[in-house]
Amino acid sequence: MGHGNDRFNGSSSSVISYCWPSLNFKYPVMKNPLLIITLVSSFSMSVISCNKNDEEVLPIEPVPIELSADQVQLINSGNEFAFDIFRKVVENSGAQENIIISPLSISVALSMVLNGAEGPTRDAILKALRTNGISTDAINTSYKDLADALLTVDKRVLISIANSVWTEQNFPAKKEFIDKLTEYYDAETKSFSKSNPSAAVKEVNDWIDDKTNGLIKNMLDDLDPNTVMLLINAIYFNGKWNSQFDKSKTIQEPFYLSDSQSSDAPMMKQTSKYKVYEGDDLILAEMPYGQGNYVMDVILPEKTEDLYNIIRTLTQESFDGMTESMVSREVDLSFPRFKYGFKKELKDILTIMGMGVAFSDFADFSGISDVAVLISYVLHQAFIDTNEEGTEAAAVTIVGINTTSLPPDKLFLKLDHPFIYIIRETTTNSIIFMGRVSDPNAQ
Repeated sequence: MGHGNDRFNGSSSSVISYCWPSLNFKYPVMKNPLLIITLVSSFSMSVISCNKNDEEVLPIEPVPIELSADQVQLINSGNEFAFDIFRKVVENSGAQENIIISPLSISVALSMVLNGAEGPTRDAILKALRTNGISTDAINTSYKDLADALLTVDKRVLISIANSVWTEQNFPAKKEFIDKLTEYYDAETKSFSKSNPSAAVKEVNDWIDDKTNGLIKNMLDDLDPNTVMLLINAIYFNGKWNSQFDKSKTIQEPFYLSDSQSSDAPMMKQTSKYKVYEGDDLILAEMPYGQGNYVMDVILPEKTEDLYNIIRTLTQESFDGMTESMVSREVDLSFPRFKYGFKKELKDILTIMGMGVAFSDFADFSGISDVAVLISYVLHQAFIDTNEEGTEAAAVTIVGINTTSLPPDKLFLKLDHPFIYIIRETTTNSIIFMGRVSDPNAQ
């Protein structure tokens, strides 16, 4: 990744060549000193004027994003969902496993499928997303406007959000459902064929690779024969630190995995001003990217073994309380460089969070199609690379939509030869009569 300002500041020579005034030398300028002085003065003023016009003045402080009441409610619900699902992912992962998820990616993917849910299924998804009391239309509009703001608020931070809906070419998806996804989520519409599942998997993986700048590859392993639709969200983030680290100061130092075990890690160093909260046996520090609209909050427990307790009790309310109490302080910072990926199937976790019906044969997605379908899986994968210059990260969520279990074919039963019968009481399974019919006409 290049230096944070490389893509914003052109070299002086390129500015001059772009801004060079149109001069028509009809006169012998070398014999006319006054003309030379006039031309040089004119050229200098042109360059200065052009520089002033072309150099965009970028903010040095966070730019407020104005929010509607629906957006405020959606963000609060989204943050509650974020803490809840992160806690459950931690509980369902190995104690020493690095974890990264994008709650926003999961929320957007599930909000897309929400547009096809009806009745108890819709209510269950709203419950899992912690968006009870918010209408589907309000969620759609709020996400659309919020995404537009997130993408443009800081020109020093590159962030993209891409959505797509993939439909099996013979599946009768409802046009109204597809239209909502394209209108509110700018979703690309794609089709795939069951007859060539390997080609479909490759096309999906290529789309994901492209939308995550190559950070997430080969996410989808195969395609279930009953899969008729895929809803996909991809998020890419690339932010430069507001205060970058000097690579020459990065050194190997112990990173303590527990009180008794450590491993050397590349530790980045710098002294700078950060907003900090101290209390509750932890330290929270805010590390800004760009102009400060995007930050990385790091929470360090006083004792290693206290981390799980912090995760278990961390809520939106407690987190907001800490961030609102931060003060700016000079910090001598040692921060490990890290780079890793994480992949998780979320069906069991989302079932615990209240949307189990959406994964069952009782799911009601009649807004998607008149054919009975259910969510077969919610697959999430994320990647992060944090170094001296900043952070590059990506996340993808795939919601797989399958047809429900089909009713068995009609059975034609013709008792046209000898058979046995049993008469019993069903609650006790007591057999009252048993018999055989060899000839129904015999008396």
